Amino acid sequence: MNEHDTWRRVGPDARRFLRGRTPALARLGGWSLLESAHTFLTGYGVARALDDGFLAGRTAVGLGWLVVAGLGALLGALALRGVFAALADLVEPLRDGLVRRAVRHALDRAVADPSRAADAGAVSRLTQQTEMARDSFAGIVLTARSFVFTAVGALVGMAALAPVLLLVVLPPLLLGLGLFLATLRPMAGVQRDSLDTDEALSRRVGAVGEGLRDIVACGGGASTTSGVDTLIGAQERLTRRLARWAAVRTVALGAAGRLPVIALLVAAPWLLDRGVTAGTLVGALTYLVQALLPALHSLMTALGSAGTRLLVVLERFREPEPAPTPSQSPSPLPAPVSTAATPPVPPAAAELRGVTFAYGPRAAPVLEDLDLVVRPGEHLAVVGPSGIGKSTLTALLAGLLSPDRGTVLVAGAAARGERDASEPDPRRTLLPQQAYVFTGTVRENLTHLCPGARPPEDARVREAVAALGVGALVERLGGLDGAVEPQRLSQGECQQLALAAAHLSPAPLLLLDEATCHLDPHTEARAERALAARPGTLVVVAHRISSAARADRVLVLDGTRAVCGTHAELPGRSPLYRDLVGVWNATGED
Repeated sequence: MNEHDTWRRVGPDARRFLRGRTPALARLGGWSLLESAHTFLTGYGVARALDDGFLAGRTAVGLGWLVVAGLGALLGALALRGVFAALADLVEPLRDGLVRRAVRHALDRAVADPSRAADAGAVSRLTQQTEMARDSFAGIVLTARSFVFTAVGALVGMAALAPVLLLVVLPPLLLGLGLFLATLRPMAGVQRDSLDTDEALSRRVGAVGEGLRDIVACGGGASTTSGVDTLIGAQERLTRRLARWAAVRTVALGAAGRLPVIALLVAAPWLLDRGVTAGTLVGALTYLVQALLPALHSLMTALGSAGTRLLVVLERFREPEPAPTPSQSPSPLPAPVSTAATPPVPPAAAELRGVTFAYGPRAAPVLEDLDLVVRPGEHLAVVGPSGIGKSTLTALLAGLLSPDRGTVLVAGAAARGERDASEPDPRRTLLPQQAYVFTGTVRENLTHLCPGARPPEDARVREAVAALGVGALVERLGGLDGAVEPQRLSQGECQQLALAAAHLSPAPLLLLDEATCHLDPHTEARAERALAARPGTLVVVAHRISSAARADRVLVLDGTRAVCGTHAELPGRSPLYRDLVGVWNATGED
């Protein structure tokens, strides 16, 4: 794909982004006008100081014009301060948008093809490439703006001193710029290949890392490293090609940066014969050496490195996502047979059918052939030793992971359905061990799981606060409009706010992955009872015997085996559960 095709794909997004930032662009242009005035006064003041002052024998006039040129430098400093303030309004929204797009693309790929859920190339886009785009865009905006307004000030100044100067300066300037532009296309191609290799290397290293222990145990290190070595060698060769093109670009920079000065010096006798004064020549030289050529050098450097890099990186975020193939799409489930006499059976709140999951293609399964039906309105507790797969189970139900084999359903539909990742899932809410609390008001922290533009009425919010017993905490924070500063809250207080938010969530399935581990037994019991009493289904990863005893049923995970039953019957059916109950009782946890 050539640069024309690349720009054809990236260009509409770029124009749409810039149109949406018109006020920021206007502020940037306004501050940059001061830079034009600074450039104009620099050369014009020097020329007038010589012709009207020192060469004419009027020292005071010459000093006055130098003071004017110095005031231009103050204008330039003021302009630079305003430029950086306006630049942030352009650069940060670009980075935020690219991060959102990278996450959305990764989620879409995972839904289309679960085997790519851990694609390490997405990590490269989310981290390295978004920062690369941010820095490149900022550099291009700064240098392009500086060149345009500096060139305006310098060319207007030369035209004001003597229009014939433009005939001498512009041709070599344009020649050097043209030579430089000829290097952009091949450099962009090399940088695109470099990014392709970088993503391939990330994926390769990620795949090796998943099965590293098995590779070492089986003596497969040599064959594994050969593939990595090939990619590293390719990246090295591409880096050398970039260095060679950078050398060509340096020659072009030298031509653009030196030829105008040489042309002016060579043409000096001819210019003097046509009435151009010595002060005017020195002023033109000042424009070239102090303003125009440094700005041109910065622009060409930015376009040669940051410009092509930005174009290639933005192309990565515009790659069309492949549509799922029939083999990738989940098989439609047979619809239940219903008759006029037999009402349709409502779907289970959640269901796992023959689910197997492992963290890596060669790793031992965490869950294997697991069948589970969670009924609507049921309170299910999940127990088992640390690392046995409890959090993996909740992640599968939450749609964060896809099973290697089997089917995971929530409300009768695939757990990993297509939806907007920026909106809460209307079918379920997951609370992890590390409670999510953000800087904002108490009301915002309690209602962020509720979809739609209108949050719940304050009366509903206060009911949830009372049910969870967090009224004292809310009052201490200043009421519903009080400010929440997460760093000032304990982990238990963060969990209380998160549990109240879950209570307000309209999602019919609520998943608690040790979301009460920092609460005392009394507070935990009150929270679980309140959440179980709300309409819907509750699945709790339990860490106390009392939490399991409150549930309607308990799922015991024991290696790849699982046993499900009530708290009263499980000690007779599961040796592991009998041992866990004994440990819990021995530690005094009720």
